[in-house]
Amino acid sequence: MDLDDLGSTKVGSDMDVVDAVKMNQLQNLLHDSLIATDHVHHCAIIRRKDCNVRASSVGFNLHHDQVQMLLDAFKNPPQTREEGIYFDDQQYKCVRADKNSIYGKCDKRGLILVKTQSMLIVATYTENMFPSVCVEAVEKLADYFKEKGK
Repeated sequence: MDLDDLGSTKVGSDMDVVDAVKMNQLQNLLHDSLIATDHVHHCAIIRRKDCNVRASSVGFNLHHDQVQMLLDAFKNPPQTREEGIYFDDQQYKCVRADKNSIYGKCDKRGLILVKTQSMLIVATYTENMFPSVCVEAVEKLADYFKEKGK
């Protein structure tokens, strides 16, 4: 099964099964490419068009308004660099903001956002994790989605 169609669920049809399989594949992809590095604390793959969380790590719950706020940060990178990003009750200082990637830092924790054509990948790291490993893993996953046209 390929991840080519990450469409919306059609309740009461065979699409429920197909979407469940695709979501499970995304969950596995998230684990294998991010969590397994041991340098990603929490992470999620979000479909940008409707802010739908397609896969997330255990205990990482994002609400629609939080996702929209993260997506809005990409609309004006200079402003995001200047003001930072407020996420999970913390103000993150922006250390990078461009049209595809935003990195934020708060004390010894960090927030990595990378968007593709249709997805937003969100990842956090904590103390005793290497930010560079987290960034590399998230950017590689984003490159995978970009290669797939997602």
